[in-house]
Amino acid sequence: MSEQAVTFSPMPYRRTWQAVKFLTPLLLLVVLWQLIVTLFNVNPRIFPDVPTVVRAGWGTIADGSLISHVGASLWRVSVGTFIGIVTAVPLGIAMGVSRGVSDFLSPLLRFFSVLAGIAWIPIATLWFGYGFGAITFVIFNAVFFIVAYNTLLGVSTIPMPLRHAAASLGVSRWQMLTHVLLPGALPNIVTGIRTGMGFAWRGLIAAEMIATNVGLGYMLFLARDFYRTEVIVFAMIVIGIIWLVLDRLLLAPLERSTIERWGMVQRS
Repeated sequence: MSEQAVTFSPMPYRRTWQAVKFLTPLLLLVVLWQLIVTLFNVNPRIFPDVPTVVRAGWGTIADGSLISHVGASLWRVSVGTFIGIVTAVPLGIAMGVSRGVSDFLSPLLRFFSVLAGIAWIPIATLWFGYGFGAITFVIFNAVFFIVAYNTLLGVSTIPMPLRHAAASLGVSRWQMLTHVLLPGALPNIVTGIRTGMGFAWRGLIAAEMIATNVGLGYMLFLARDFYRTEVIVFAMIVIGIIWLVLDRLLLAPLERSTIERWGMVQRS
């Protein structure tokens, strides 16, 4: 009876080790938090201990309020981000292929990029009132300018000889867009989306403190009024965890696979 060699793939072990490295600092932070609160006998109104926050979190899960707040926040950030992307990418491409459009719009793009996000909250509430419209507008601004600028950078890095070669082969404008410009700019576009969503998430929380009555930002604001520090801390933890999940499981792999797909780095 012949013996067959058994080979083990290192991939599961590598992923496990990466997960351990990622989670260890967070777990140490929780341990340090509990030690400091216990040793210095911190007033729970100033900062609660870990069990108190866990109980508060379980209460929000049991009464269904956490699901409502998380669902509202994710829906708003999804809609605002989608609108920002579908409007920013065409503008970035237009600026990348036309020197005149780029020269005209670049100063405006740079000017408004520093105003994106939470700076728009006061005027957004005046234009759209308190609710979905104002918050979506804030998120849109946080995403739009970053994605547009990164799209411009992506198109600008496509070598002109490559464009001329495609044109000499008789490709149509649509084929030039779908086979040359978009693929060439895609790594920069995805990087812009990842960065823009980070700003959008912060803008979302700030806007929800002011312009709505549901959402994670509102959950923070409401808990402050009742001096429920444990709910505030729990909401902050939830906000951080959601962003870590989005970034680690969705945005980072998308960015990495896009860069690998177009040959900028080698897959390890």
